[in-house]
Amino acid sequence: MADLWYETYMGHGPKRIAHVEHWSNPDAATYISGIDFYAHPRSCMARLNEMYEFLDIGVPASDDPLPRPEEQVDQGKGRWGHAYRDHWHDQDAEARFANEDEMLAFSPLAKADFTDWRMGGDCSSEEVLYQHFRSHLPAEWGDEAPEGSARRVGWYETLFMWPLMSFGYESFLSICLDPRFDRVMDEFAELSRRVFRAMARQPVHFVGSHDDIVLPTGPVCSPQWMHKHIFPRYEEFWGYSTAAGKRVLFTVDGCIDAFVDDVIACGASGFTTEPFTDFKAIARRHENCYIAGEGDNRILMRNKPDEIRAMVESMVETAKMSGGYAMCIGNHIPFNVPPEAVKLYFDLSADLGYR
Repeated sequence: MADLWYETYMGHGPKRIAHVEHWSNPDAATYISGIDFYAHPRSCMARLNEMYEFLDIGVPASDDPLPRPEEQVDQGKGRWGHAYRDHWHDQDAEARFANEDEMLAFSPLAKADFTDWRMGGDCSSEEVLYQHFRSHLPAEWGDEAPEGSARRVGWYETLFMWPLMSFGYESFLSICLDPRFDRVMDEFAELSRRVFRAMARQPVHFVGSHDDIVLPTGPVCSPQWMHKHIFPRYEEFWGYSTAAGKRVLFTVDGCIDAFVDDVIACGASGFTTEPFTDFKAIARRHENCYIAGEGDNRILMRNKPDEIRAMVESMVETAKMSGGYAMCIGNHIPFNVPPEAVKLYFDLSADLGYR
């Protein structure tokens, strides 16, 4: 049902409300599908998507068995989905620079290839990036995406994430007001310029852009700082795609209320964000823009049927206000959300999730 997501991204308001879920809950997949995720991961996830036609949750390429969490040796960095992490990005960042002067002297352009930093990628040229994105799309598409295709390309470090992930959160905040930081941001911007030019050339209708510019409580940096370093470049970067007839879908954690109008003005067609945001206010103010993430995993964690039903009913109400609305648990469905609560959420969505 690929057209469901295409129609949603376009703001056309399909009768069935699409879901765009952030998923890492293997136990819920097992519970709902009746197929052991660890024994048959591909079959399990394929069955889950078959049971709920409005879902589009990733299906593993292989049905080879996966080690269960208790069988995994390195459990020191916390669990994510079916596996434990082997690192934290901030720990990587802390090891890269001895002090703030080294950070402020760093040249992103001289580095260019960030694949060994577990972030970004090889940004040494626009052509390298073009080939990277094109290699993940069907060769038979040529230079134009099929009509109605919801396939997209995307990039995690639009701009704000570059220094945050390179230096670490606290170090980034400690240097971002230093005049020397301007040159560093100029160089990061050139890397992203290459990325977004390359994505604008791809045979897709949609381009994904991600930056966590806010916290659950609101902005990380002041509006003045954002209007100096971030928003003018968003307008430029996204303009490459909009000029090519593509829509830009922005993903951002936290509460985006303070910057909704700025991001839309820069050229985004909408947001995937978190339930800290006022979704009904966005639906009222920006007609049929794409919005997803209103659902709250804290409600699923409490596992109270009446509360879950009220959440779904409220999400459906917002969907009726906006043709671009997709149902989504914006703060994720991680491994520790009760499977019974996830199933109830999906079952209620199946029954009530219509415009």
